[in-house]
Amino acid sequence: MNRRTAPRAVLPAAGEVLAWWAALTLLWLVLITTVDLLEWIVGAGCAAVGAVLARTGRRAVTWR
Repeated sequence: MNRRTAPRAVLPAAGEVLAWWAALTLLWLVLITTVDLLEWIVGAGCAAVGAVLARTGRRAVTWR
């Protein structure tokens, strides 16, 4: 098992993506006018994509 797949490396990465997802989902819900199930699903899906892209972009900038 190398350093990238070690549980110590996976857990912080998952935590960072989860934090990004929560923040982006909350932002989506604040910016929309009506909160129904479809809006929640679309917002959560878009936030998941944004969370992965945010982590990828941060890692590309910091070279970590």
